[in-house]
Amino acid sequence: MADKVLVTYFSATGNTRAVAQKLAKAAEADLKEIKPAKPYVGSELDYENEKSRVNVEHAADARPQMAAPIDIGAYDVVFVGYPLWFGVAPQIVRTFLESQDFTGKAIVTFATSGSSVEGANGEHLHDSAPKATWKTGRRFTPDVSVEDLDQWVKELDL
Repeated sequence: MADKVLVTYFSATGNTRAVAQKLAKAAEADLKEIKPAKPYVGSELDYENEKSRVNVEHAADARPQMAAPIDIGAYDVVFVGYPLWFGVAPQIVRTFLESQDFTGKAIVTFATSGSSVEGANGEHLHDSAPKATWKTGRRFTPDVSVEDLDQWVKELDL
C-alpha cells in the first residue's frame, strides 16, 4: 500500500458516503467530502425533469463550484467516489479533479448505483486529470462490506 491514501467522494443521497466511509477504513485512509457550494436538494435530483439541476449541468458540461478546496498534496493515492448520473460522474467530480495537480499520484474511482455499471471504471474522467496514473475503478452498492473493500484495495496493489 502507498504511504498516504485519501478517499474523496461526492454523495447527494448518502449512498456514496456509506461506501466511502467503509473504504477509508479498509484502506486506512483519510476521508474528505467533495461538497458543492450549493448542495443538491429535492427536485434538483429529478432525472425525469429535463429542467432539473442535474440535467441542466450534465447537458451543459458544467463545472459546479465546490464549497471548499481539497488539498491532495500530501497523498500518493486518491480514491474518487461518486454516484453514477447518466452513466458518468456528476460534474462536481470534474470540478474537483481539475482543481488539483495529480502529477505523480494514482487515482482510483469507485461509483455507486443500484444497477448501472457504465462509468464506474472512471475512464470518462481521465481528461480531467491527465497527469495522474489511473487505476480501473469499480461500482459498489452501499451494503458492500469493509472486508470486500479491503480485498479490492489489496488487489489494486497500490
